Amino acid sequence: MYGLIVRLTTHDGKRDQMIDVLRQSAGEMPGCVCYVVAKDAVDERSIWVTEVWDSEQSHNASLSSPAVRSAIPLGKQLVSSFDKIATTVPAWCANHADDA
Repeated sequence: MYGLIVRLTTHDGKRDQMIDVLRQSAGEMPGCVCYVVAKDAVDERSIWVTEVWDSEQSHNASLSSPAVRSAIPLGKQLVSSFDKIATTVPAWCANHADDA
């Protein structure tokens, strides 16, 4: 498995709009085991994205999907910084999407 943790910092007042962009673009991503988008509890402009993929190749391929390619220009308008915090090797992932 392949994992990423990134922090997106949006322009003032744009966090919820960016979350909607992520939600719309992440629907059908072959190889995506889990894609978590979370609001930072303290910083009202920050979003944390934790991704789990079956392989790095699946992640890289997702960047070419039509949904992701159309979301990139929208995201660039809303985000002031993008920080790749860590590349991980997930050991286990439970799916609790209905609990969110």
